[in-house]
Amino acid sequence: MPKQKMLEDLFLDTLKDIYYAERQIVKALPKMAKAAGSDELRTAFENHLEETHGQIDRLQQVFEIFGKRAQGKTCEAIQWLLEEGEEIIEEFSESPALDAGLISAGNAVEHYEIARYGTLKTWATLLKMPEAAKLLDANLQEEHKADELLTKLATTSVNKMAA
Repeated sequence: MPKQKMLEDLFLDTLKDIYYAERQIVKALPKMAKAAGSDELRTAFENHLEETHGQIDRLQQVFEIFGKRAQGKTCEAIQWLLEEGEEIIEEFSESPALDAGLISAGNAVEHYEIARYGTLKTWATLLKMPEAAKLLDANLQEEHKADELLTKLATTSVNKMAA
């Protein structure tokens, strides 16, 4: 009889998912920054790229705490979200709505990451891995800040320029 899967298994599976996602985001952010018309938006994407490298480092530490090798697992959700961003770049290139679309795509990615990190942090706490929970919380807080910045850019300037 196969071994019954437990929360530890789900934690590891989800950790692999977000690790894969962050590594894909590192590839997408430079494209989004290059496409951005607004200097503020470009800077936000570039700054978040640096943060994402740090998040990957923290995830590698979580794998170590869990006693596993850092490896990703294909995440179709992030692939779809990033493809949506690429489509916006292609379809709205040269449009005043491009930056609004980039922010929308960026917010969707941030919300996905916030959901994953919030869940992983909770599970790490339940699994009595306080150091892992602390590392995951650091990533979670950075994702919240990135989401808030994108929303602020949208509501204070970018959306109005697209209208």
